[in-house]
Amino acid sequence: MQNQMVIEAQGITKRFAGHTAVHALSLQIPTGSVYGLLGPNGAGKTTTIRMLMNIIVPDEGSIRLFGLEDSGRDLSHRIGYLPEERGLYRKMRVLDLVVFLAEAKGVPRGTAKREGLEWLTRLGLGDWIRKPVSDLSKGMQQKVQFISTILHRPELLILDEPFSGFDPVNTQLMKDIVLELGRRGTTVLFSTHIMEQAEKLCDSVCIIARGEKVLDGRLSDIKRHHGGLHLILAVEQGVESVHALLSDRSVVAKADNYGSYAEVELVAGSDPQRLLEALMRAGARVRRFEIAEPTLNKIFIDIVGADAATPRAQEARAHA
Repeated sequence: MQNQMVIEAQGITKRFAGHTAVHALSLQIPTGSVYGLLGPNGAGKTTTIRMLMNIIVPDEGSIRLFGLEDSGRDLSHRIGYLPEERGLYRKMRVLDLVVFLAEAKGVPRGTAKREGLEWLTRLGLGDWIRKPVSDLSKGMQQKVQFISTILHRPELLILDEPFSGFDPVNTQLMKDIVLELGRRGTTVLFSTHIMEQAEKLCDSVCIIARGEKVLDGRLSDIKRHHGGLHLILAVEQGVESVHALLSDRSVVAKADNYGSYAEVELVAGSDPQRLLEALMRAGARVRRFEIAEPTLNKIFIDIVGADAATPRAQEARAHA
């Protein structure tokens, strides 16, 4: 069962008015995985998800969900879909709305009311259940829509930019819930352009740019394959000396330098100890000096880089 593919997309392509938003994209997402569809704004992530859900039809290629060729709409009782554009019935009371949407997915009314109330309470909305949706803040409304997406216990959960608009506390809460659902066996596909989120959540990722796949695989394999000797460096003082040392291309191949914090890739054969000694001699007060795998953010920048800002990505942005 673990090797079964919940989503199989082969060579899917979508064009809008002569602009190619997604080109020959293939995906295979196994049962029980947490899978990230990553890319800059305008890369084609939302267009891809809409094709998977049969909201729009690909111009070329094929899509199978749960091994079936039925459309995403026909399988909606097995899928939870949180679109990028949120939308709720604003005049309905919160609990009534959650129950109504769950019943539409086949959940018995009593079960929907009981479990809906449990989720609303868990997400801090217990005092708002009799209020109209219009009284809720944007973040609260997002929680209500998320609950409505998962209340029917879908086998496949598709989340398009699910953490957009959340503060750090609620982002962490939602991440914990996504991971909990993954541990229960729910297959999760979510899109984001924020690499830190994907790194914490995903088993596997696909990075797309200009509508085309540039990287795909298990996150652990991608990090290992990316290779290189990487450091995470943080200093409390001596920022100017750090900047000078990180500019030495005989030692440092690349540096993503934020001043007091940097992610560094050393030249092949370099000794990290030499860099540490040089920092100490320069008077830097080192708070963190860690040999580490490259972050997903660094891999993304290295692979996508300026590619994300090409005219093709800009043209597709209005449609993707």
